[in-house]
Amino acid sequence: MPRGPLLSAADISHCVHRVALDRGGPVALSEPTLGVEIERRIRDAGDLRRRVVEAYLVEHPEGVRAQGVASTRELMTTGAPLIADARVLDDEGRRSTTIDLLVRTGRRGDAYLYAPVIIKNNEVTEAASTRRLRRGHVVSPLPATAEWVDGLGVRRNDTVTRNGLALAHATRILQSLGVADSGSFGGVIDRHEQLWWFDLANPDWGKWTLERYDEAYSQRQDVLLQHDRWQAGSGSFPTVPYWHRECLACPFREHCEEELEQHDDVSLVRFTNFDQQFLLRDHGITTRRDLARLDPDRAKQARGRLMTGAGEHTTEDHLGRSIDKLDELIYRARSIVRGGPLRIVDAQDVDCPIADVEVDVDMESYNDVTYLWGAYVTTRRDVPGVREGYVHFALWDEPTAISEAMVFAQFWAWFQDLRRTVVAQGASFASYCFWAQAEDGAMNRAVANATSSPQRAELDEFRARTPSEWIDLHDVAKRQIQTDGPLGLKVLATTAGFSWRDENPSGEASMVWFEEARATTALGLAARQRILEYNEDDCRATKALREWILADVPLLPSRHEVPTTA
Repeated sequence: MPRGPLLSAADISHCVHRVALDRGGPVALSEPTLGVEIERRIRDAGDLRRRVVEAYLVEHPEGVRAQGVASTRELMTTGAPLIADARVLDDEGRRSTTIDLLVRTGRRGDAYLYAPVIIKNNEVTEAASTRRLRRGHVVSPLPATAEWVDGLGVRRNDTVTRNGLALAHATRILQSLGVADSGSFGGVIDRHEQLWWFDLANPDWGKWTLERYDEAYSQRQDVLLQHDRWQAGSGSFPTVPYWHRECLACPFREHCEEELEQHDDVSLVRFTNFDQQFLLRDHGITTRRDLARLDPDRAKQARGRLMTGAGEHTTEDHLGRSIDKLDELIYRARSIVRGGPLRIVDAQDVDCPIADVEVDVDMESYNDVTYLWGAYVTTRRDVPGVREGYVHFALWDEPTAISEAMVFAQFWAWFQDLRRTVVAQGASFASYCFWAQAEDGAMNRAVANATSSPQRAELDEFRARTPSEWIDLHDVAKRQIQTDGPLGLKVLATTAGFSWRDENPSGEASMVWFEEARATTALGLAARQRILEYNEDDCRATKALREWILADVPLLPSRHEVPTTA
């Protein structure tokens, strides 16, 4: 019987249907065209990995780069203290992986023991007052020499889960070879080039302990066996599609989406996991329309309700106890069935703050340093000294903390001068952004590095004013508008009828443009203009969204109305 490719670390995170399709299935592979954002991520991740590996090899000259599976095995047998680009294989278990760094941690009999370290260009930690993490160092990267850092926890998101499963995958392969660290330690070097050690047997890591890995691995190993039988002409294809987050970047996306759309599959309501899909189908909820007809209020109440033997229990009672935020899934399904966004509040309660002079603000950053602040000024009545239109402040040199402070100081001086002009003439003033967390963070960074005005207290005083003169449109929209999933500016403003001039408008794409814009060549000047137009359009998009909320959102159907059965 033929055997397909071995399970990789990525396969453990991929859905089982993709695992099967990757090994041959009833659909041809169609690799999606990579956008500039994805290309940049791949490039930056590669640059980080090369830089970190080189730093560790320089610090540990006894370290060696492996040249494949046989080379890695030989280096582990002879006890190399640090092995880069390690490639390990568990043939019996049908799995393999490449490990950025293997750190020798001890010895058991004649065998040297190793802990895997992977390098990932993402954030791994977050503030957590009751937790702590082990921090390692390039000089002494052993988990035994790591120091505890209080007030930090590991992030609980899909990216970190994939990192953790990759570590567990490497650990189980090393265990099958008899060379795994006795403490089951694995390390992640994050985007800041900081090493963090994790005990993979510790249940605190939630979705990516060795135990959880074993569940995922066993499931995928079973898929491989069923796929072997299917390829040999015995049995049906082992998996069927369901829609989830990974689908957005999957090469089989079009195939699966088309198949699921044909029967209005419930998984097309964003986003559910495999276990939740099983529960929905087990209770007869197989289509988006089925889900849309459920009672969201009953589903929400079910979260904290004790189920007793007395009384009649509904589908919502059973599902609401097991599926977190089932009510939100129901509302998203209703948005899909109704064919567009819905209204959350009563029509007469729809609102968006307005003022005589309104300023829509947006900023652009590169590698967490803001180099451009832009604003679009709109007037609802004539105010002498106030001119409508787009204003920007930018520095195109290498972005630094000093340049970030300088460009923000220029913007803030203009912004405050405009506000004083408005207020002095008895007019009202309001400014807007979308997702204030980003703008507030950029402001706070800028003033932290400033040598003069403005100071943090000035920002805090402005942002704390009542009624507010600094309004987060994301919060305004979130309270009043129900969509089928995303609630980003691009989605909402497009629904409002706004369109960007650029064919590829995204903040991540603008980072690629900025790399070109730092040059004073014709290409660089063109890139600067592209960024300015994109920034202006982002400002104008928030303006369009505000106008749409006031004029059209009251006319939207309510999300509380059950869609008809037609």
